[in-house]
Amino acid sequence: MEGANRRQTMGLMGAVMLAGAAGPAGAATTPVIEWNMHMFSSNTAKFPFHPNAVYKPDTEKLPLDPLPSYEAHLKEFGIDKAMFVQPEPYGDDHALVLDCLNRTSPSKFKATSLFYPKNPESPKKLAALVKSQPRIVSTRFHAHRGKEMYLDSFAADYVRALWKQAVDSGLIIELHIGPNYALQAADAIRAFPGCKVLIDHMGEPKLGNPYEYANMLDLAKLPNVYMKLSGIDYIATDGPDYESVRPFTRRLIREYGADRVVWSGGSPKIIDVHMKGYSAADIARVKGGNLRRLLNW
Repeated sequence: MEGANRRQTMGLMGAVMLAGAAGPAGAATTPVIEWNMHMFSSNTAKFPFHPNAVYKPDTEKLPLDPLPSYEAHLKEFGIDKAMFVQPEPYGDDHALVLDCLNRTSPSKFKATSLFYPKNPESPKKLAALVKSQPRIVSTRFHAHRGKEMYLDSFAADYVRALWKQAVDSGLIIELHIGPNYALQAADAIRAFPGCKVLIDHMGEPKLGNPYEYANMLDLAKLPNVYMKLSGIDYIATDGPDYESVRPFTRRLIREYGADRVVWSGGSPKIIDVHMKGYSAADIARVKGGNLRRLLNW
């Protein structure tokens, strides 16, 4: 009896500790994490744009070194950790992202990668990159209306080969896709059980029709699929909080659940507005707790 009582007591203590971790005190200690910043430099001699870049930004509007201004942004908005995003203009040349990682702390910054799926060497390049820099924790796929040049279909062998290498390397699959690719993405996700997937910019709702976007909502039924609440300024103009689209964002949060939605872009206070009525613990998860778990950070 004494042993049973002790086990019951320990069980109750554990429950109390878990409740405390999920409560206001736990929420206050959850880091705010951003996964949104594309790193650019005006120094094209050191960091040239890729010959196959789908677009090239105006270098006159770019900083020589993107780190100081971005770190100032993080400080201003109370963001604790962040992901450097490999931008499309650099293609599969990760020199700038690697330079930023080499000058920053592993406790504060990690990064994404980007490769051309049609290039048969891309899986090997990805494996080599991750081996040389373990802080590369994700790779990105692009496919939506107006950007069909990267891949023809998520069922293509070359896409599956790159996806497999990413999964084998323990990476997160970041999908910048439009609603018209949601069904194809679902098939690819099912083909790799256990893979972790992050859908970028709310699945680009303006680049599809309502019937296609229903398939984007259905991706929430698959395990380990997260929705990024970013790119709100793509669909609304009433910043900084974009309250006009709250019905839409709250529907997304209901579909995916507060444990599989992540905030990025702008101010994290956007989440306070769009998740009004949710618990402090849920809001903290979306601001950073979910990414901390997803990134093992």
